[in-house]
Amino acid sequence: MQLDLNLLATLDALLEEGSVAGAAARLHVTAPAMSRSLGRIRRTTGDQILVRTGRTMTPTPYAIAVREQVHELLHQVHGVLAPSRELDLAALQRTFTLRWHDSLVALSGPALLAAVRAEAPGVRLRFVAESSIDTPGLRRGEVDLEANAGDPSAPDIHTEKVGESRLVIVVRQGHPLTRGGTVTADQYAAAEHVTVSRRGNLGNAIDDALVRLGLTRRVVATAPTEAAALEFARGSDLLISAPEATTRSAVADLGLVVLPLPLELPLAPVYLSWHQRYDTDHAHAWLRGLARTALTMRGPSQSAPSGRFTPTSTRPPW
Repeated sequence: MQLDLNLLATLDALLEEGSVAGAAARLHVTAPAMSRSLGRIRRTTGDQILVRTGRTMTPTPYAIAVREQVHELLHQVHGVLAPSRELDLAALQRTFTLRWHDSLVALSGPALLAAVRAEAPGVRLRFVAESSIDTPGLRRGEVDLEANAGDPSAPDIHTEKVGESRLVIVVRQGHPLTRGGTVTADQYAAAEHVTVSRRGNLGNAIDDALVRLGLTRRVVATAPTEAAALEFARGSDLLISAPEATTRSAVADLGLVVLPLPLELPLAPVYLSWHQRYDTDHAHAWLRGLARTALTMRGPSQSAPSGRFTPTSTRPPW
């Protein structure tokens, strides 16, 4: 059954005005055109809708029963098809799912949540852990916003770089490397390391840089999160290499020490990613703006790297 939504507006006008002439004037059509539309509505519904009683027209019991429903449906249709709607943050009720790197959740998540609650108390944020494999969550609509080091190449995924940070070495207080001067590449390679990888990768761009210098390091373990990796460093001589910005607060809390990395590596980036279906979604655009601010203000810095080697590897260093 094919329905003409124009009949919904016509029916609403007829029920509000109670006459063909009044409805025609309201919708700026001729009275004969309105009469023809009334005929179509009668055939569609199987009801007379308006019946003549003397010189006026009276709505049928069916028309009276559906009057409010018709008006509400028309209002909903206008809401759906409106080209641009002003966002009412105070009334917004929505749950956003965010898949962020764990360190970014810890670093910038609280600031984002505070900003959201201040402007839209009805909005909820659902942070979910990153998977060990790539998932099409953005494409399937399961994830609204991603923030991590990945730069998706799919044409329907839009990406914006919101920051970057240099890599540093994190060790326990009193570690042998803290007693001398600048850590050399040879000293760095000679130590034992724990890498951070949600996929369990033992190697990354750091190893590529060392190989070009004729060096290798020994990775004894890999941890899925920076928080877990830093725990390994607290009571041992193991080295952790991670972005300075994301480890800054955790290092202070755990009593760890940050040392410069003796390699010149690309700055570790942070990307904000979303599916193109949300480009014109006002609520999503509002959230993206708050997320961008939270990640920029409390997240990765624009620190310049130090060292003496520039790798060509595209493997992410974190």
